[in-house]
Amino acid sequence: MKTFQKLKQHPDLWQQYWVRERVIDAIRAFFKGRGFHEAEVPLLLPTPSTEPFLEVFKTQLVDDHGRKWVSFLPSSPEFALKKLLSAGSGSIFTITKSFRNGEGRSSRHNPEFTILEWYHTPGDYMTVAQDFEELMEHIRKAVKPSGCESVLEYQGKEYSLQAPWERISVAEAFERYAGIDVETMLDRDKLKEASKKKGYQVDDESTWEEMWNQIIANEIEPKLGVAGPTIMYDFPVSQAALAKKAKDPRFAERWEVYLAGYELGNCFSELTDWQEQEARCKADLVKRKKLGKTEYPMDHDFIEALKLGMPEAGGIAVGVDRLVALFADTPSIAETLFFPVEEMFEN
Repeated sequence: MKTFQKLKQHPDLWQQYWVRERVIDAIRAFFKGRGFHEAEVPLLLPTPSTEPFLEVFKTQLVDDHGRKWVSFLPSSPEFALKKLLSAGSGSIFTITKSFRNGEGRSSRHNPEFTILEWYHTPGDYMTVAQDFEELMEHIRKAVKPSGCESVLEYQGKEYSLQAPWERISVAEAFERYAGIDVETMLDRDKLKEASKKKGYQVDDESTWEEMWNQIIANEIEPKLGVAGPTIMYDFPVSQAALAKKAKDPRFAERWEVYLAGYELGNCFSELTDWQEQEARCKADLVKRKKLGKTEYPMDHDFIEALKLGMPEAGGIAVGVDRLVALFADTPSIAETLFFPVEEMFEN
């Protein structure tokens, strides 16, 4: 049964689906009240951003004379917003659609999804952490005004939204939850031996990144966000192509936040050096080719914008569908979408 049919038969379900409207209204009010500008971004691009592990939707633009251009749906609004930042927009946000192909279907994924992205300038990744702490409580009050202060009830469990949220560095998380020290974590050969001892399937072809990711996924992420949001910060520099390096140059100023089994957001202290950014983008495109992903040229306008002088900023991308699922108290984002992909493409 399709969602529109369920809603017709069970009108009490509308309240669950209208949580999305209330969450988005609350997000918009939060940022407008703090002087952020809202920007619309394009959903048809000549070239998308360069994330090496994300697959894109490729299409074609045709004009009335039959001229054709290869085009893409965006995997994020990041490059568009940074062009505006570099032009002098000030603090900025957008609530828009993004698209990622080939990720499969799960309770936490939909190929077309709603994304919130904001940039706080002047600021850095910890400025944005404070923004997010305040935003979550603002949404809670808007969606569940009679609920307990700073408490989110989700799937029969209470989670504290009280600031400051738990913070743990990636190095600390590997030590605490996987028993791997920082030197072992950063060295491929040492990490390979540690992975073997843990029983992971690794061989001479296994990359450092593959081994690192399986430890993160299996041993660390399940321990995060179990009582309230957890911010895991300072990722290895190879895992943060758009972020500034931390004081320890082996790491970058990036964090991710987890709650109740969801990874909610990915934040950077934004890289402003156009030359370093250009080099990282080129390296990402090379990596995309090696991974067999769709190939496309670099967005040179993005680099030209950075040359204008991008201000110091912290920026984050947040999965709105996951936020809605949390505040609607549903186990799957599909139960908050009017048109989930599995209903439209079920055959």
